[in-house]
Amino acid sequence: MPCDPLRDLRAWQERLERLAAQGGGSAWDPPMDVFETPTLYVVTAEVPGLAREHIELAVQDARLTIRGERPSAGPETATRHYHQVERGHGRFQRTFEFLDAVDANGITADLRDGVLTVTLPKIVTTPRRIEVQ
Repeated sequence: MPCDPLRDLRAWQERLERLAAQGGGSAWDPPMDVFETPTLYVVTAEVPGLAREHIELAVQDARLTIRGERPSAGPETATRHYHQVERGHGRFQRTFEFLDAVDANGITADLRDGVLTVTLPKIVTTPRRIEVQ
């Protein structure tokens, strides 16, 4: 893969645009990786502290959407005053569109040790020779 010095800048720009669309502030955007093999697409997301019920996956055609929400650290009270809050919280949504069709019935999702792994099998078609009559 050729080196693209602007890739990180574009990634930050996309993140800032998502934050602006969500109203900025406490929006949280977990880091995600996407890779493929000849037969699969795999998406991994770092979502520490999220339970399975806080994550929603949807697939339509060759498009995967991952949504979730991590609750805030909690409100300030008479006995709790935050000096610093660095752990992001709030809602997030990411959509990935793949070049190859995916088998929606074969998709699996696993949440282990704060890492969500979604595996999407490709629909592999073999060329068929058609004889001209």
